[in-house]
Amino acid sequence: MDIAVNTSHSKYHVNDKGYYGRFGGAYIPEMLYPNVEELKEQYLQIISEPAFQAEFDQLLTDYVGRPSPLFFAKRLSEKYKAKIYLKREDLNHTGAHKVNNTIGQILLAQRLGKKKIIAETGAGQHGVATATVCALMGLECVVYMGSIDIERQAPNVARMKMLGATVVPATSGSKTLKDATNEAIRHWINHPVDTHYIIGSVVGPHPYPDMVARFQSVVSEEMRKQLLEKTGNANPDYVIACVGGGSNAAGAFFHYLDEEAVKLVAVEAAGKGVNSGFSAATSQLGKMGIIHASKTLLMQTEDGQIVEPHSISAGLDYPGVGPLHAHLYETGRAQFLNATDDEALAAAYELSLLEGIIPALESAHALAKLKDLPLKPEDVVVVCLSGRGDKDLETYIKHLK
Repeated sequence: MDIAVNTSHSKYHVNDKGYYGRFGGAYIPEMLYPNVEELKEQYLQIISEPAFQAEFDQLLTDYVGRPSPLFFAKRLSEKYKAKIYLKREDLNHTGAHKVNNTIGQILLAQRLGKKKIIAETGAGQHGVATATVCALMGLECVVYMGSIDIERQAPNVARMKMLGATVVPATSGSKTLKDATNEAIRHWINHPVDTHYIIGSVVGPHPYPDMVARFQSVVSEEMRKQLLEKTGNANPDYVIACVGGGSNAAGAFFHYLDEEAVKLVAVEAAGKGVNSGFSAATSQLGKMGIIHASKTLLMQTEDGQIVEPHSISAGLDYPGVGPLHAHLYETGRAQFLNATDDEALAAAYELSLLEGIIPALESAHALAKLKDLPLKPEDVVVVCLSGRGDKDLETYIKHLK
């Protein structure tokens, strides 16, 4: 996989100062400066090494089960009158795209000599993926998770514990993903020497947004090859992905960012409605701010206090968005739409009934916007199916008619 591809020529990728346009940077406490500097100075060199790439590729193939299939959804295509393909990240080991990044970061942590791993998680998929690679490599693992998310994602909490991770509840604020990330950063500040923080999305201080996007770029790299084989053209008309922090979207968009003919569609969580006060549609509601050591779009009050987000999906329940996506929104390179809780539920039931695939609630947000796009019969559309719905069955059962 070409994770060390040179992106310096691109206006949409990160620049050498760690910014995407006006967004990005590393706004970090002094205690973390050595860690972040070490990462910034070494990550590109390490992931460029042939031995690193060989081990990364081998684990993605033999352990994760890549390449993930690109599935032509025949009945969904008939309904929406376009050629709709699903990039089946739900079929990866651990059930989501998250493992692509944790494999890359655990290999990086080993090469940096780190012995302990910390992570944050919302829906639990990143926590499971981190606990999985720590078990694989024999490293100590601590996962921070909002106490509300611990309740609504009990199966993933059990998986993490079975894999040997310590799951620590975050009980401050909204007790969800934002607060879990706060706790993880506090832990890192207190243990800067021997600990690596595996951030699960394209958020946080530079180089994390770029690093995570590179590890996730295997998604669009495979899509190009698979589309060429299936349609004769490596470029689709649309790529659609859900966005919370935005790692699955970053991976799905990565190799298409400079292909202006490919329409990129990012779908955020509107919760109970964009203007209901219970939403996570950051591009619509946010303004420039700093969250988790990065300058980006952030839902905040007039005096800069973070507005608590809401989504039925724990993985989209985040008041900010990765700086790459803030830049894609501001430049108009990607179209940002949003789906309500009810729309996501309806899309999840629809995919289940039409294609026999139960998606994660996060992925269902992306599927929900097929009805709102001006699709033509000849259009090739790829939806990144970022995760499977096992973890959300309790929620789905509550809403079954």
